[in-house]
Amino acid sequence: MALVRYNPFRDLRTIQEQMNRLIDLAWNRESGEEIREGAWQPPVDIYEDENSVIIKAELADVDQKDIEVVIEDNTLILRGERRQDQSIKKENYHRIERFYGSFQRSFALPLTIDREKVKASCDRGILTIILPKREETKPKQINVEVK
Repeated sequence: MALVRYNPFRDLRTIQEQMNRLIDLAWNRESGEEIREGAWQPPVDIYEDENSVIIKAELADVDQKDIEVVIEDNTLILRGERRQDQSIKKENYHRIERFYGSFQRSFALPLTIDREKVKASCDRGILTIILPKREETKPKQINVEVK
């Protein structure tokens, strides 16, 4: 029998994450919109290289036809829905830890993004959105002539 060290902070962290989700839901929902069970937001990684800004969103089991990526003004909006398998009866579940239902994430875009060349692809449950930078905003190396 293996000994497992008890970490009380793990439980506190879980409670904090759940409270953060509830607070986000309360602040982000539209007026008249009901609070639904299982509201969730997919986790994302956002990073940058010299040519583009890349957003990767974890969307396991989300059908590609249920994903919508839109740019309005200077905001990238990611919408979608993860649907629960209706062929499995609720009473047959032992545990449901994943969230189901619709989601929406919004990201403010820098003015340096070339909106006409944005690309999105989905591979193995990871949505990758590539936001290329405009040519005029990239740093330009100027050679100095020696005389």
